[in-house]
Amino acid sequence: MTTTNDKLSTEKSLEAMKHFAEKYAKNTNTYFCVDPSVTAVVIEGLAKNKDELGAPLCPCRHYEDKEAEVKAAYWNCPCIPMRERKDCHCMLFLTEENDFSGEEQEITMEELQTARENMAKL
Repeated sequence: MTTTNDKLSTEKSLEAMKHFAEKYAKNTNTYFCVDPSVTAVVIEGLAKNKDELGAPLCPCRHYEDKEAEVKAAYWNCPCIPMRERKDCHCMLFLTEENDFSGEEQEITMEELQTARENMAKL
């Protein structure tokens, strides 16, 4: 099923980014933000960029030319700062010592859907 709201990602991309984020968090021993709405908004942003651009470009930055940024791949998730230093600007992947780190490496579809519903209202 796909969404009819052009502000949101397709269900397929949302599920793909959910599974990617969960697997990456587990593989890197990082955790989602203590506030699951932060995690949900970032995953939705990655999914929307995957739909529009073909790659999960970091949704928390401003780009003059998103297509050029996708080709450069620096900010495609997981971005270079995350891969090299575990430094996630979006607060999606946080190390244990980060003050905003929660204990979760998974997020429910219900939490994602709640965030999407709130975003659709904007």
